[in-house]
Amino acid sequence: MSDEDVNPYELIGVGMDADDQAIKSAYRKTSLKVHPDRNPNNPEAARLFHELNQAYELLLDPLRRLAVDTKLKAKQVRKERYKTYDNKRKVLVEELEERERAFKRQRANKQRDDLKRYQDTERVKEEGRRLREEKEKELREREHERVATPPPRPEDEPPSIGATDTTVRVKFTLAAHPELATKEALSSLLAPFGPTDTDAIVLSLKPPKKNPAGPAKNGTALISFKRIGDAFAAVCASGQAARGLKDVDIAWVGSKEPEIIGWLKSTGKLSAAQPPPTPPNAHTSTRATESAAFSSFPLSFPTSFPQSIPEPTPSAAAATVDYESLTLMRLRQAERERLEREIRDQESEE
Repeated sequence: MSDEDVNPYELIGVGMDADDQAIKSAYRKTSLKVHPDRNPNNPEAARLFHELNQAYELLLDPLRRLAVDTKLKAKQVRKERYKTYDNKRKVLVEELEERERAFKRQRANKQRDDLKRYQDTERVKEEGRRLREEKEKELREREHERVATPPPRPEDEPPSIGATDTTVRVKFTLAAHPELATKEALSSLLAPFGPTDTDAIVLSLKPPKKNPAGPAKNGTALISFKRIGDAFAAVCASGQAARGLKDVDIAWVGSKEPEIIGWLKSTGKLSAAQPPPTPPNAHTSTRATESAAFSSFPLSFPTSFPQSIPEPTPSAAAATVDYESLTLMRLRQAERERLEREIRDQESEE
């Protein structure tokens, strides 16, 4: 048994001032309580009984008891002295805990402030990025509009002729006009209005729906005139029996009037009214008189505006066609091909 770990007086059940007789009497009473024979179900009974015997022998030895008493008294003095320090210790502990709590609060507040500043900075950066992107997008759109949108044309300046402004769409039935089954026949039909590009005519003959393998019933053609005034005259004469155009529908390609025609009408240079038709056998000595017979297209049109688009012959093309004319020719050819595809698509849908 260790004297420091176990108080022998407490183990036997007596005070420090007890004599040997009191110690023996108390030992007998306590030993009867903790004896292993009396506590067969207690696994600690043997250990307690052994410690009780050691305490009993120690207290009956005067020298050993004197050493134990000295240690116990010193321990008691120490305990009493430390008891007076408890209040001061509590105050110090409370102060330390309060300082620690204040430090934690300060650190938490600092972290919260740092987080708020970081979030505000990121929000400002994001807003700046958004404004910059919107500004750049607006500038790009303005630049695109500036590049894509041509400068406004003066009111007194006529618009340029488009690649298909001299092209008309001709629709007819082969039952009424069986002779119009070739490009040459179509070119001859419209020859009184002006020269046409026979090689560039796009002709499509459509069989009836009920008999797709049978003979063609309807015809559609795209015909390009050399001059826009001639194309306008042909459109004005659409369906006129006096011109041999009964059951022949002539309209602008794409069902849209060329911009130049609208400009002529708006400026008073071209009347929308149709003049009375000229008899089929009427003879005209000049091309100007013939054109005037078909429409009110101005004969004295400003020379600064070309009424026709020059198309050089293949033999002289390399020497006479400049870049602009060549580009225009290619645009017209591409537009004809596109329109031909549209005609065929419409016929297949019908």
